[in-house]
Amino acid sequence: MKHRQLGLFDVEERAAQLTKMSDPLVGLKARIDWEAFRPELNRAHEKDRKSQAGAKPFDVVLMFKILVLQHLHNLSDDGIEYQIRDRFSFMRFLGLQLEDRIPDSKTVWTFREKLKNLNLVEVLFARFHEQLAVQGYVVRAGQMIDITFVEVPR
Repeated sequence: MKHRQLGLFDVEERAAQLTKMSDPLVGLKARIDWEAFRPELNRAHEKDRKSQAGAKPFDVVLMFKILVLQHLHNLSDDGIEYQIRDRFSFMRFLGLQLEDRIPDSKTVWTFREKLKNLNLVEVLFARFHEQLAVQGYVVRAGQMIDITFVEVPR
């Protein structure tokens, strides 16, 4: 198979086609005031860093949006990491580019645990659903089915 170089507008064209096909994540991204969650989410990173060495933590709003995707699609931590890497629509919803660093499953788990320890998970998700309800929307969560190939005896 011959590989061609990515054109200047190829990604934008693909995004436009997804939007035209009613990508529900475009609507979700637009309907929610994600920055309204930042003050509470910042509490997850209140612990002072001992040094500036190492990778910077991921943006808290990005991490919350990952938790929302995970919840809506009933995905495990490994499953959400895979889907973010695999699905253009997830990356676009999260504002990530192909070259961007993506949180791994352990990072997602750690962030959720910090929110749990601060008793913020239910509060944040209630506010998320409230924002949608004010606009006359309700979320119907779906499920992505993972498939596994298992070698069988011959």
